[in-house]
Amino acid sequence: MTAELERLANRIRRRDLQAVFEAGAGHVGGEMSVIDLLTALYFHVLSVDPDNPLDPNRDRLVLSKGHTANALYVVLAEKGFIPKEEISTFLKPMSRLNGHPNRTKVPGVETNTGPLGHGLPVAVGMAKAARLDEADWRTFVITGDGEMQEGSNWEAIMAAAQFGLDNLTLIIDHNRLQQGARLADTNSLAPFAPKLEAFGWAVQEIDGHDMAAICSALDREAVVPDRPKCVIAHTNKGQGISFMSDNVIWHHKVPNAEQYEQAMRELEEAAS
Repeated sequence: MTAELERLANRIRRRDLQAVFEAGAGHVGGEMSVIDLLTALYFHVLSVDPDNPLDPNRDRLVLSKGHTANALYVVLAEKGFIPKEEISTFLKPMSRLNGHPNRTKVPGVETNTGPLGHGLPVAVGMAKAARLDEADWRTFVITGDGEMQEGSNWEAIMAAAQFGLDNLTLIIDHNRLQQGARLADTNSLAPFAPKLEAFGWAVQEIDGHDMAAICSALDREAVVPDRPKCVIAHTNKGQGISFMSDNVIWHHKVPNAEQYEQAMRELEEAAS
Protein backbone atom coordinates (compact mmCIF):
# COMPACT_ATOMS: atom_id res chain seq x y z
CA MET A 1 0.00 0.00 0.00
CA THR A 2 2.76 2.47 0.92
CA ALA A 3 4.60 1.96 -2.37
CA GLU A 4 1.37 2.43 -4.30
CA LEU A 5 0.63 5.68 -2.48
CA GLU A 6 4.17 6.91 -3.17
CA ARG A 7 3.77 6.20 -6.89
CA LEU A 8 0.44 8.00 -6.90
CA ALA A 9 1.91 11.02 -5.11
CA ASN A 10 4.67 11.20 -7.69
CA ARG A 11 2.12 11.14 -10.52
CA ILE A 12 0.15 13.89 -8.80
CA ARG A 13 3.32 15.98 -8.49
CA ARG A 14 3.98 15.67 -12.20
CA ARG A 15 0.43 16.62 -13.13
CA ASP A 16 0.50 19.54 -10.72
CA LEU A 17 3.78 20.79 -12.15
CA GLN A 18 2.45 20.52 -15.69
CA ALA A 19 -0.71 22.46 -14.83
CA VAL A 20 1.23 25.28 -13.15
CA PHE A 21 3.65 25.49 -16.07
CA GLU A 22 0.85 25.59 -18.64
CA ALA A 23 -1.19 28.11 -16.63
CA GLY A 24 1.80 30.37 -16.07
CA ALA A 25 0.88 30.81 -12.41
CA GLY A 26 0.50 28.84 -9.21
CA HIS A 27 2.07 27.99 -5.89
CA VAL A 28 4.16 25.02 -6.95
CA GLY A 29 6.57 25.01 -3.99
CA GLY A 30 3.91 24.62 -1.34
CA GLU A 31 1.99 22.19 -3.52
CA MET A 32 5.01 19.89 -3.67
CA SER A 33 5.26 19.95 0.13
CA VAL A 34 1.59 19.10 0.76
CA ILE A 35 0.97 16.45 -1.92
CA ASP A 36 2.09 13.45 0.15
CA LEU A 37 -0.30 14.52 2.92
CA LEU A 38 -3.22 14.96 0.51
CA THR A 39 -2.50 11.64 -1.18
CA ALA A 40 -2.48 9.73 2.11
CA LEU A 41 -5.67 11.44 3.22
CA TYR A 42 -7.75 10.84 0.11
CA PHE A 43 -6.48 7.37 -0.74
CA HIS A 44 -6.00 5.86 2.72
CA VAL A 45 -7.63 7.84 5.52
CA LEU A 46 -10.75 9.77 4.49
CA SER A 47 -14.14 8.15 4.14
CA VAL A 48 -15.45 10.03 1.11
CA ASP A 49 -17.46 9.07 -1.96
CA PRO A 50 -16.91 10.92 -5.27
CA ASP A 51 -20.38 9.78 -6.38
CA ASN A 52 -21.95 11.35 -3.30
CA PRO A 53 -19.73 14.30 -2.37
CA LEU A 54 -22.29 15.72 0.08
CA ASP A 55 -22.87 12.50 2.00
CA PRO A 56 -23.64 13.73 5.53
CA ASN A 57 -21.55 10.90 7.00
CA ARG A 58 -18.41 11.73 5.01
CA ASP A 59 -15.13 12.78 6.59
CA ARG A 60 -14.18 16.41 6.00
CA LEU A 61 -10.84 17.83 4.82
CA VAL A 62 -10.29 21.60 4.95
CA LEU A 63 -7.27 22.79 2.98
CA SER A 64 -6.70 25.99 4.94
CA LYS A 65 -3.56 26.81 2.93
CA GLY A 66 -5.87 27.43 0.01
CA HIS A 67 -3.19 28.87 -2.27
CA THR A 68 -2.11 25.25 -2.93
CA ALA A 69 -5.50 24.61 -4.52
CA ASN A 70 -4.08 23.01 -7.65
CA ALA A 71 -2.64 20.14 -5.61
CA LEU A 72 -6.11 19.56 -4.18
CA TYR A 73 -7.69 19.70 -7.65
CA VAL A 74 -5.30 17.06 -9.01
CA VAL A 75 -5.97 14.81 -6.02
CA LEU A 76 -9.73 15.27 -6.38
CA ALA A 77 -9.43 14.39 -10.07
CA GLU A 78 -7.45 11.24 -9.27
CA LYS A 79 -10.13 10.30 -6.72
CA GLY A 80 -12.92 10.84 -9.26
CA PHE A 81 -14.58 14.00 -7.93
CA ILE A 82 -13.85 15.94 -11.13
CA PRO A 83 -12.72 14.85 -14.63
CA LYS A 84 -8.97 14.45 -14.99
CA GLU A 85 -8.99 16.40 -18.24
CA GLU A 86 -10.42 19.42 -16.41
CA ILE A 87 -7.05 20.03 -14.74
CA SER A 88 -5.90 21.55 -18.02
CA THR A 89 -8.34 24.43 -17.41
CA PHE A 90 -6.60 25.52 -14.19
CA LEU A 91 -6.74 29.35 -13.92
CA LYS A 92 -8.16 29.74 -17.41
CA PRO A 93 -11.11 32.11 -18.07
CA MET A 94 -14.43 30.68 -16.85
CA SER A 95 -12.74 27.67 -15.26
CA ARG A 96 -14.07 26.57 -11.89
CA LEU A 97 -10.51 25.63 -10.92
CA ASN A 98 -9.49 28.98 -9.50
CA GLY A 99 -6.37 29.89 -7.57
CA HIS A 100 -8.21 29.15 -4.33
CA PRO A 101 -10.78 26.35 -3.82
CA ASN A 102 -14.49 27.15 -4.00
CA ARG A 103 -16.98 24.74 -2.44
CA THR A 104 -19.89 26.04 -4.53
CA LYS A 105 -18.10 25.11 -7.75
CA VAL A 106 -15.83 22.12 -7.11
CA PRO A 107 -17.21 18.84 -5.73
CA GLY A 108 -15.14 17.61 -2.79
CA VAL A 109 -14.13 21.07 -1.59
CA GLU A 110 -15.53 21.53 1.93
CA THR A 111 -15.07 25.26 2.39
CA ASN A 112 -13.65 28.25 0.53
CA THR A 113 -10.13 29.04 1.69
CA GLY A 114 -7.47 31.56 0.77
CA PRO A 115 -7.41 34.19 3.50
CA LEU A 116 -5.12 32.43 5.95
CA GLY A 117 -6.22 31.57 9.47
CA HIS A 118 -9.82 30.73 8.54
CA GLY A 119 -9.67 26.99 7.87
CA LEU A 120 -8.99 25.78 11.39
CA PRO A 121 -11.82 27.79 12.99
CA VAL A 122 -14.21 26.40 10.35
CA ALA A 123 -12.92 22.88 11.01
CA VAL A 124 -13.50 23.29 14.75
CA GLY A 125 -17.10 24.17 13.94
CA MET A 126 -17.42 21.07 11.78
CA ALA A 127 -16.00 18.82 14.47
CA LYS A 128 -18.26 20.37 17.10
CA ALA A 129 -21.28 19.82 14.82
CA ALA A 130 -20.40 16.14 14.50
CA ARG A 131 -20.15 15.88 18.27
CA LEU A 132 -23.57 17.53 18.74
CA ASP A 133 -25.08 15.12 16.20
CA GLU A 134 -23.34 12.15 17.84
CA ALA A 135 -21.86 11.33 14.42
CA ASP A 136 -18.59 9.48 13.97
CA TRP A 137 -17.21 11.28 10.91
CA ARG A 138 -13.88 13.04 11.35
CA THR A 139 -12.55 16.47 10.38
CA PHE A 140 -9.03 17.15 9.15
CA VAL A 141 -7.48 20.53 8.39
CA ILE A 142 -4.14 21.35 6.77
CA THR A 143 -2.47 24.66 7.55
CA GLY A 144 0.87 26.09 6.55
CA ASP A 145 3.38 26.79 9.28
CA GLY A 146 3.51 30.48 8.37
CA GLU A 147 -0.27 30.51 8.56
CA MET A 148 -0.03 29.53 12.22
CA GLN A 149 1.03 33.12 12.91
CA GLU A 150 -2.64 34.09 12.56
CA GLY A 151 -4.28 34.68 15.93
CA SER A 152 -7.56 33.12 14.81
CA ASN A 153 -5.84 29.74 14.74
CA TRP A 154 -4.91 29.97 18.40
CA GLU A 155 -8.44 30.92 19.39
CA ALA A 156 -9.62 27.84 17.51
CA ILE A 157 -6.96 25.73 19.23
CA MET A 158 -8.24 26.84 22.63
CA ALA A 159 -11.85 26.11 21.68
CA ALA A 160 -11.07 22.64 20.30
CA ALA A 161 -9.32 21.67 23.52
CA GLN A 162 -12.14 23.07 25.64
CA PHE A 163 -14.67 21.00 23.69
CA GLY A 164 -12.49 17.84 23.79
CA LEU A 165 -12.75 17.42 20.01
CA ASP A 166 -10.94 14.13 19.49
CA ASN A 167 -12.64 13.93 16.08
CA LEU A 168 -10.46 16.83 14.86
CA THR A 169 -6.96 16.53 13.43
CA LEU A 170 -4.83 19.54 12.56
CA ILE A 171 -1.96 18.87 10.16
CA ILE A 172 0.70 21.58 10.02
CA ASP A 173 2.65 21.52 6.75
CA HIS A 174 5.91 22.55 8.42
CA ASN A 175 8.12 23.37 5.43
CA ARG A 176 9.81 26.25 7.31
CA LEU A 177 9.12 28.76 4.53
CA GLN A 178 6.38 31.28 3.85
CA GLN A 179 5.86 33.91 1.18
CA GLY A 180 9.12 35.78 0.74
CA ALA A 181 10.97 34.59 3.83
CA ARG A 182 11.82 31.77 6.19
CA LEU A 183 9.49 31.22 9.10
CA ALA A 184 12.39 31.69 11.51
CA ASP A 185 13.06 35.17 10.11
CA THR A 186 9.45 36.35 10.21
CA ASN A 187 7.66 35.31 13.39
CA SER A 188 9.13 32.00 14.40
CA LEU A 189 6.63 29.76 16.17
CA ALA A 190 8.78 26.66 16.06
CA PRO A 191 8.89 24.38 17.88
CA PHE A 192 5.14 23.90 17.60
CA ALA A 193 4.78 20.79 19.76
CA PRO A 194 5.16 22.33 23.23
CA LYS A 195 2.79 25.16 22.34
CA LEU A 196 0.02 22.83 21.16
CA GLU A 197 0.59 20.51 24.10
CA ALA A 198 0.27 23.46 26.47
CA PHE A 199 -3.19 24.10 25.04
CA GLY A 200 -4.20 20.51 25.76
CA TRP A 201 -3.71 18.93 22.35
CA ALA A 202 -2.21 15.53 21.60
CA VAL A 203 0.78 16.15 19.32
CA GLN A 204 2.76 13.89 17.01
CA GLU A 205 5.71 14.91 14.84
CA ILE A 206 6.43 13.03 11.63
CA ASP A 207 8.36 13.17 8.39
CA GLY A 208 5.69 14.63 6.12
CA HIS A 209 7.11 12.78 3.12
CA ASP A 210 7.17 9.35 4.78
CA MET A 211 3.95 7.78 3.54
CA ALA A 212 3.85 5.05 6.17
CA ALA A 213 4.35 7.60 8.96
CA ILE A 214 1.62 9.85 7.56
CA CYS A 215 -0.91 7.03 7.32
CA SER A 216 -0.11 5.77 10.81
CA ALA A 217 -0.41 9.23 12.39
CA LEU A 218 -3.79 9.90 10.75
CA ASP A 219 -5.44 6.52 11.31
CA ARG A 220 -8.41 6.37 13.65
CA GLU A 221 -6.39 4.14 15.97
CA ALA A 222 -4.02 7.07 16.64
CA VAL A 223 -6.79 9.21 18.14
CA VAL A 224 -6.30 10.22 21.77
CA PRO A 225 -9.66 10.20 23.58
CA ASP A 226 -11.08 13.63 24.46
CA ARG A 227 -8.14 15.52 22.95
CA PRO A 228 -7.83 17.13 19.50
CA LYS A 229 -4.75 15.97 17.64
CA CYS A 230 -2.04 17.94 15.87
CA VAL A 231 0.28 16.22 13.42
CA ILE A 232 3.35 18.33 12.75
CA ALA A 233 4.50 17.19 9.33
CA HIS A 234 8.10 18.18 8.63
CA THR A 235 8.20 18.78 4.88
CA ASN A 236 10.25 20.50 2.19
CA LYS A 237 8.92 23.22 -0.05
CA GLY A 238 9.47 22.02 -3.61
CA GLN A 239 9.86 18.39 -2.48
CA GLY A 240 11.11 16.08 -5.22
CA ILE A 241 12.63 18.83 -7.37
CA SER A 242 16.24 19.62 -6.58
CA PHE A 243 16.34 23.35 -7.38
CA MET A 244 12.98 24.02 -5.72
CA SER A 245 13.52 22.10 -2.51
CA ASP A 246 13.73 24.33 0.57
CA ASN A 247 13.99 27.41 -1.67
CA VAL A 248 11.83 30.36 -0.69
CA ILE A 249 11.62 31.84 -4.18
CA TRP A 250 9.36 28.96 -5.26
CA HIS A 251 6.45 30.02 -3.10
CA HIS A 252 4.83 31.69 -6.10
CA LYS A 253 7.01 31.20 -9.16
CA VAL A 254 6.62 29.38 -12.45
CA PRO A 255 9.46 27.36 -13.97
CA ASN A 256 10.71 28.33 -17.39
CA ALA A 257 10.85 25.70 -20.13
CA GLU A 258 14.32 24.47 -19.17
CA GLN A 259 13.46 24.30 -15.47
CA TYR A 260 10.20 22.54 -16.25
CA GLU A 261 11.98 19.88 -18.27
CA GLN A 262 14.54 19.31 -15.51
CA ALA A 263 11.87 19.13 -12.81
CA MET A 264 9.75 16.71 -14.80
CA ARG A 265 12.81 14.56 -15.55
CA GLU A 266 13.71 14.39 -11.84
CA LEU A 267 10.17 13.38 -10.88
CA GLU A 268 10.03 10.76 -13.63
CA GLU A 269 13.35 9.32 -12.54
CA ALA A 270 12.10 9.13 -8.96
CA ALA A 271 9.09 7.17 -10.16
CA SER A 272 11.11 4.57 -12.02
